[in-house]
Amino acid sequence: MLKKLLALTAFLLAMPFAGAVVASDQVVYHIDDSSLQATKAMRSIRNHLDTAPLTKVVVVTHADGVDFLLEDAKDAKNPNVDYGSMVSALKARGVRFEVCEITLTNRNLKRDQFILDAEFTPSGVVRLTELQTKQRYAYIKP
Repeated sequence: MLKKLLALTAFLLAMPFAGAVVASDQVVYHIDDSSLQATKAMRSIRNHLDTAPLTKVVVVTHADGVDFLLEDAKDAKNPNVDYGSMVSALKARGVRFEVCEITLTNRNLKRDQFILDAEFTPSGVVRLTELQTKQRYAYIKP
């Protein structure tokens, strides 16, 4: 009788969690120099999602880090690397790519110069801070 009572108690205690969705990890990748970080970041993000597919990933770019999100951008060291297709593939897996609008102003860039998968944020640095402090994202700088 005691065993049945303990089993029933364990079952009832577990019920609220039966339909619960396990929270996924959240990570922000910070890119401020496309020539040094973009290809490495794209590969790291792909590997990250291959290993932990439920991870929520945001890529925040500013300064020279926005360059790989420009239309027709390619890796200077390896011109066969087309950033647009890499970004689109990751976007299809839920990755967000955000461009700092302060950088646009400082560098005299326009939104229509960027690939369609790019989104915009008023300040890259403020966005990094919000994601880390308010939304508890882990921080990676490739």
